[in-house]
Amino acid sequence: MNDNPLTTLFVYFATLSLFAVGGANAAIPEMHRIAVEAMAWMSDKQFTDMFAISQMSPGPNVMIVTLIGYHVAGFTGAAVATLAMTGPTCVLAFGVARVWDRFKDARWRIAIQAGLVPVSLGLIGASAFVLARAADHTIYAGVITAVAAAVTFATRLNPLWVFAAAGLVGLTGWV
Repeated sequence: MNDNPLTTLFVYFATLSLFAVGGANAAIPEMHRIAVEAMAWMSDKQFTDMFAISQMSPGPNVMIVTLIGYHVAGFTGAAVATLAMTGPTCVLAFGVARVWDRFKDARWRIAIQAGLVPVSLGLIGASAFVLARAADHTIYAGVITAVAAAVTFATRLNPLWVFAAAGLVGLTGWV
């Protein structure tokens, strides 16, 4: 890969944008692999913190890309990474949308749409797994994450209450 961090950011995120079926969060495992493992731009903790900040901030989920770009190359890196992650996808979506409606009753279109749902869910599930693995450094943290996921999945309880309870457990010093 090129030694210029801006070129590297652009190439990685432009390529990744075309495979982010289900949105930017579906690409979190690959972003983690690139930023933490392949390029060593940051640690697991830094990546997890950036993800948390991007999710708590108002705006699109793609904000994690902006934060990675900023971490690597400042404001220019933030702009390059964001444009690389959003540009190719926008162009592709525009082109596909123009054709997609013409074939709304076609069997192949219905099959593609039905097939992309489990792919998206799998990618998002993989994202949750990578983030949990990066953030949970003790058995207690892993148990808290598993219990929070189970409660959220099994009940109609607002996830913010589950997060608040997990946060209180963390404040007690168990984690």
